[in-house]
Amino acid sequence: MNQATYTGTGHRKNSIARVRLTPGSGKILINGVQGELYLQFSPNYLQVSKSPLSSLGLENKYDLSIKAEGGGLTGQTEAIRLGLARALCKVNIENRVALKFEGYLTRDSRSKERKKYGLRKARKAPQFSKR
Repeated sequence: MNQATYTGTGHRKNSIARVRLTPGSGKILINGVQGELYLQFSPNYLQVSKSPLSSLGLENKYDLSIKAEGGGLTGQTEAIRLGLARALCKVNIENRVALKFEGYLTRDSRSKERKKYGLRKARKAPQFSKR
């Protein structure tokens, strides 16, 4: 039994998600754990991670096997969304137009700014004292 498998990689902040798409019934497995459990049953995280599938109307057509690492749940969720969108482009090239219009194929390059010397954080300065 040789099923077609499509892969996509997504990055966000310090998170990396490798998404594997196989035809199935809509199950999500993240790092060997059920998707809802891994994302702490948060409806926002679940909706964001599945949004490329729901915009194309393919929620129950593919099983997702995801390896997510680095960062927190928000970064991992958005990395999953980008990886899933890239994998769906490999499934059918016509999906690209709809996903691009929704903004799912754009990598969000914002990350944490580094701390500078003499400051408390990246931009926060110590309290100014005139005397």
